[in-house]
Amino acid sequence: MRSIVITSGKGGVGKTTVTASLGRMLAFEGFRVVMIDADVGLNNLDVVTGVERRVVYDIGDVLAGRCRAFQALVQDSESNARILPSSRESAAQTAQAFRSVVDSLSEFDFALIDCPAGIEHGFHRAVSAADEAIVVATAAASSIRDADKVANLLKSYRLRDISLVVNRVRPDLVRRGETLSASEIGSLLRLPPIGVIPDDDRIQVRQQLGSMSRGGAAERAFELLAQNVAEGRKEFHDITLKRGFLRFKRVNID
Repeated sequence: MRSIVITSGKGGVGKTTVTASLGRMLAFEGFRVVMIDADVGLNNLDVVTGVERRVVYDIGDVLAGRCRAFQALVQDSESNARILPSSRESAAQTAQAFRSVVDSLSEFDFALIDCPAGIEHGFHRAVSAADEAIVVATAAASSIRDADKVANLLKSYRLRDISLVVNRVRPDLVRRGETLSASEIGSLLRLPPIGVIPDDDRIQVRQQLGSMSRGGAAERAFELLAQNVAEGRKEFHDITLKRGFLRFKRVNID
C-alpha cells in the first residue's frame, strides 16, 4: 500500500478537494483507495464526499476499541473508494496510534491522508503515517510561503517522495504574467509539480453537494494528476488558454 499525505501548510487552498478528487480518480482507474481524514476537529472530508449522514463510526471509535478500522469505513458517494472519517481530539490519537490504524488498512492500494492545515501536532501525526507527500499550493504569496515551510519540514521525514500540486490556477492571469505559473512555483518551492488544477467555480458548487465536477478542464486535470500518482511520474500538464479553449502542454520534470 502507498500511503500519501496531502498537506498545504495554509488552510483554504483546496487540500481536501484535491484529496477527494484524486481519490475518486484513482478509484475510477480500478485502484483500491481509502481516504483518511486526519483533520481532527475541523474535519470535512465526509462532507466533501457526501457521506456525512452515513457515518456510524470514526477513527476515534477505532482508537478507543469500539470498532475495527474496516467497520468505520464508508463508501464514497461517487466511487468505490472508502472514507475513514475523523473525530474530536483525544489523548488516544497519538502519532503511533494513528500510524497503526493506517497500517491496518494494507488491503488498499492507496491510502490518501487529508492533513490538517498548519504545522502543529496534527500535521506531524498525519505525516508520520505516510511514506509519500503531496503539497498543495496556490499562486497566492501567503500560500507559497507556507508551502515552503511545510516542504522544508517534510524533508526532515523519511519520505520516499514529495511532490507539488498547484491548485486554482487562472490560465488567463498566467498568460498575461500577472501571476506565477506552476513551473515558477515549483522552482521556488524546489518541488516537482505533478498536477495543475484550474480555477473552476463548478468545483465549489458540486463540492457542497458532495459530488465531483464533471466535464471541463478541472476533471481532465485531476485525471492527469491521478495518472502521474499511479505511475509515479514526474510529469505534469501545464494549462494555457488560447482562443477561449483550454489546452494542455506537457512538461517533463528532470
